[in-house]
Amino acid sequence: MRKTIYINLLLLVAMLAGCTPNPENVKESSALPPVYPDYVDVTVPENIAPLNFLLRDSIEALHVVASAGDVEIKSHKKGNEAVFNLKEWRRLMEAASGKVVKVTVTALKGGQWVRFKPFGINISPDRIDPYLTYRLIEPDYEVFSRLQIMERNVEDFSERVLCDYNSVGNRCMNCHTHSPTDADLSFLYIRGEGGGMLLNDHGRLSLLNFKTPDMVSGPVYAQFDPSGRYIVFSANAIIPAFHSRPDKRLEVFDTKSDIYVYDLKRNKVIASPLMADSTRLETFPTFAADGRSIYYCVAEGPLRPSRLDSIQYSLCRMDFDPESGTFGSRADTIVAARHGKGGSVSHPRVSPDGRRLLYTVSDFGTFPIWHREADLRMIDLESGEVDTLDAVNSDMSDTYHSWSSSGRWFVFASKRDDGLYGKPYFVHVDADGTAGKPFVLPQESPSFYDLNLKSFNVPDLGRKPVSITPGEAARALGKSL
Repeated sequence: MRKTIYINLLLLVAMLAGCTPNPENVKESSALPPVYPDYVDVTVPENIAPLNFLLRDSIEALHVVASAGDVEIKSHKKGNEAVFNLKEWRRLMEAASGKVVKVTVTALKGGQWVRFKPFGINISPDRIDPYLTYRLIEPDYEVFSRLQIMERNVEDFSERVLCDYNSVGNRCMNCHTHSPTDADLSFLYIRGEGGGMLLNDHGRLSLLNFKTPDMVSGPVYAQFDPSGRYIVFSANAIIPAFHSRPDKRLEVFDTKSDIYVYDLKRNKVIASPLMADSTRLETFPTFAADGRSIYYCVAEGPLRPSRLDSIQYSLCRMDFDPESGTFGSRADTIVAARHGKGGSVSHPRVSPDGRRLLYTVSDFGTFPIWHREADLRMIDLESGEVDTLDAVNSDMSDTYHSWSSSGRWFVFASKRDDGLYGKPYFVHVDADGTAGKPFVLPQESPSFYDLNLKSFNVPDLGRKPVSITPGEAARALGKSL
């Protein structure tokens, strides 16, 4: 009893002095510390922000040491949180590049110091693109309010607004998309009357509206080609529906959908009868790494709303000639749709080297964000071998993925924490195509995700900061803040 009182008095003095007390009479534990977020044995880029974390248990104080070689740093937060100084963290990352950082956690719990089993963090010299854009949105998606398109520097904790609800009259905004090859080329789409595609061409903003009378909508899912000349997009007539089953909240499906290409150079929409077939539902287009083919998803129509679970999408590919701006004459099926578990494909994304393609599988439909069974897959486009990415997927929705410019990383949105809020997770892919354990975007406050009430929707990586401000977006729309 006296020992406990003495230790607690030392703790109180240390807290008043603004520092963490040094552990005494430490008890060793063979268990790993219950850290959140889970950064145990993850692989991270050498230019990532500090991996601050907390312990879920009732902890009175923490003493955390991270070391690699001769470099050792300590966390600077009181209570159950471990927060690292940015400059010290960068010094550690420089020393640990290509090596493993050892993290030793000692916690004061119930007056007893306990040292947990140390864990490692693998530091890859493969740097990640420094900028991440995403849409912050309420997780239900069927009602939007106060939407924001954000940009975060993943090397530190700085974040800024690119476009928000004030700029666009509280209208819906599609997510921001970078060019795969040009760091100064990007776009986002503003829905509603007077909206259109807000193109950011090396700092020059222009509002494009290339919807033709025969299209069922403006662009919904869109991607640049590698040259930056073309944008492939789908036009979708989208209908929301609500499930009566407790494990299914919301479904979004297409009653009609077609694919087109827009030529920025000639200001012309290019169509093909094979990509705008009224008897089929074509969506989720993306260019191959060389720009000479288009991958997309297609389902056989007509849609029967009473049998949404019968709609399965295949992954297909069609040639495209960038010199003449013409489609090929036939479509090849890469992954065929099938009825049942994981039978529907969505969101294909090709790696920058053209070797691999990431996609989502779910049981049916085109809205995997509310499908708990939604998982990522990666296909080797040379061998046709499919990796089920068991080390990446969870028992909640994993989808909305994009590649880094090097192809050594991809980011995706996952609801693995609580089944409700999507968060951006990163994965390292080595030269052999092996994907590592995911880690969530680090935040300055370890409790950030516990308090955040919006989903990070469609995260996308970029090499440079986007030269858009809310005021410039408003002026491009002919509005004022």
